Amino acid sequence: MKTEKATFAAGCFWGVEMRFRQVDGVASTAVGYSGGAHENPTYKDVCSGRTGHAEVVEVVYDPECTSYKRLLEVFWESHDPTTLNRQGPDIGDQYRSAIFFHNPAQEAAARASRDALGKSGRFSDPIVTEITPASTFHRAEDYHQQYLEKRGLAGCKIS
Repeated sequence: MKTEKATFAAGCFWGVEMRFRQVDGVASTAVGYSGGAHENPTYKDVCSGRTGHAEVVEVVYDPECTSYKRLLEVFWESHDPTTLNRQGPDIGDQYRSAIFFHNPAQEAAARASRDALGKSGRFSDPIVTEITPASTFHRAEDYHQQYLEKRGLAGCKIS
């Protein structure tokens, strides 16, 4: 099986990871931190707001079974991309909306998807999602991996 990676930040990574795990063709997911400058950040470091990292989900998927376009749809459906550094009650740049692309095709698809969604009228406010090259992915502590599933919870509600 040939796989590719996709990395998304959409607020608290627990609920977002659960959404991606339900997509046919997703081989695995991991939650972690990306987009910052601190070496080997911990959850405590990232929550301090001083590392520049976002909480992210790294998705490994089979492009023969699901498309990057489908993953973008799940991303947009999983959060409010019009709130800067905030999702629901979670506030800080670690909760920002971001797409970390791994290749030029992902970048083009992400930008086209964002632009189409912005023109769709679905949101009254502008989309603030950052689209930037993928940087080092730092896997979060084990207790964060599949957090909601381990606890039998349905997901995070964002309102």
